[in-house]
Amino acid sequence: MTGITGPVGRARDWLDERGRPAWIVTMVLGFVLFWPVGLAVLAYMIWSKRMFGCSSKRSSARYYAAPTGNSAFDAYRSETLKRLEDEHRDFVGFLQKLREAKDKAEFDQFMQQRDDKAEA
Repeated sequence: MTGITGPVGRARDWLDERGRPAWIVTMVLGFVLFWPVGLAVLAYMIWSKRMFGCSSKRSSARYYAAPTGNSAFDAYRSETLKRLEDEHRDFVGFLQKLREAKDKAEFDQFMQQRDDKAEA
């Protein structure tokens, strides 16, 4: 996330929690109430890639927390979050391999049954 704080940052975070439909409703209401507001929301959605999904968020850190001022705690927190993100990425990769293995086993079973029927 960017360093926007205050009411604008809270509004952005609130809309992000509700997803793309909330952003679209906000944009439409902006156009209805005062067209430059709707245009500004549309431009922000395109610029921040909220319009087309969150693919850029996957490559960057998932979590953001403002610095506390305690450098030891901030270092510990960032290290822990990085470790958790790495574990999550590894687990998602493991699940993908598990799905691929299951698909291969099902396909092999299908081919074996097909061969058995062809021989009979």
